[in-house]
Amino acid sequence: MMNSTGMITDYPRFVKSFQNVSGLDLNYYKENQMKRRILNFMSTRGYQEDYTDFLKDLSLKPDLYDAFFKHLTINVTQFFRDVKQWDVFREKIIPDLLKTRSSLKIWSAGCSAGQEACTMAIIMAEYFPGINFSILGTDIDINVLKQAQSGIYDERDFASTPPHLLDKYFNKSEKKFQIKNTLTRNLTFKAQNLLTDKFDRGFDLIACRNVVIYFTDEAKDVLYKKFADSLNPKGILFTGCTEHLFGQSQHGLKSVSSFFYQKL
Repeated sequence: MMNSTGMITDYPRFVKSFQNVSGLDLNYYKENQMKRRILNFMSTRGYQEDYTDFLKDLSLKPDLYDAFFKHLTINVTQFFRDVKQWDVFREKIIPDLLKTRSSLKIWSAGCSAGQEACTMAIIMAEYFPGINFSILGTDIDINVLKQAQSGIYDERDFASTPPHLLDKYFNKSEKKFQIKNTLTRNLTFKAQNLLTDKFDRGFDLIACRNVVIYFTDEAKDVLYKKFADSLNPKGILFTGCTEHLFGQSQHGLKSVSSFFYQKL
């Protein structure tokens, strides 16, 4: 239930009940921020007194569940988001990796609908022709993964995309854009819970950007340790513009540029 200030009072019970419905453990997320997000969603849908009915409806109404899950996991991104970081990626990070590698294994963790993974594929194809690469995109939300697998995007997804790259790597149909097969052969998408699932290993670069902002410090430590373990020696972790790693050496990482960390 909620108290007079509108906050959920029995949060642990809500967390446990929602985990039974979704498999998502909200204990890994910052409690106050999650409470506000839950309350906001419930209020807009008319659930203002008791979350018991809300949880019940989540299990009965797929559209409500999908909207709430998306609200919690914050799937907001676009191609070439934070363009200066992509300049560093293209001009420094990839050339440095290729000094000691002839191919690259890349992972976009928390990839949403695939815009980040596709951005990396475009950069590799455009600026590093002839280099073999594979890109894995994973996300906990199976609905956004369906879009990633379809490769179809809206015009608003390309606000930061250089026009010549949009024309070269996408087919336009009305107001939709379909990624070309020349890129999809290097892309794989699958569902994954970053906090509970085991990770593959042998990655040369892992991008996890604007994903952990709502995680607890403890959850972040666990996640960054898992990322470091999944990287090859001298591999790179690429984080978002709100996600500086403090004490990164404890994870076996060192900063090589803003938001890029190299495995020692």
